[in-house]
Amino acid sequence: MNLAQPTAENVTFMIEAIKDKLRMVNADAMKSEHFSTENYEDLVFLYEMVMKRDAFSPSEMQAIVAELGSLRKD
Repeated sequence: MNLAQPTAENVTFMIEAIKDKLRMVNADAMKSEHFSTENYEDLVFLYEMVMKRDAFSPSEMQAIVAELGSLRKD
C-alpha cells in the first residue's frame, strides 16, 4: 500500500492496522470515519511507529490511544 497520498482509503488502512496490532478491546471507538486526511502526516508517523514495534507497555498503549484521540476530527 502506498501511503504517500493522503486518501480516505489510506486513513482506513492505517487505523485498522493500528487497531489490529494493538489488539484494542474497544475497537469500535476507533472507527476510521472519525479521522480525516487533515492530520495525515501525524497519522502516518504514528502508524509507522506502531508497526515497527513488537510489544507495548501499558503506558505506551495509553499514550498511543491518547494520540489517536487527539487526531480524531471534531
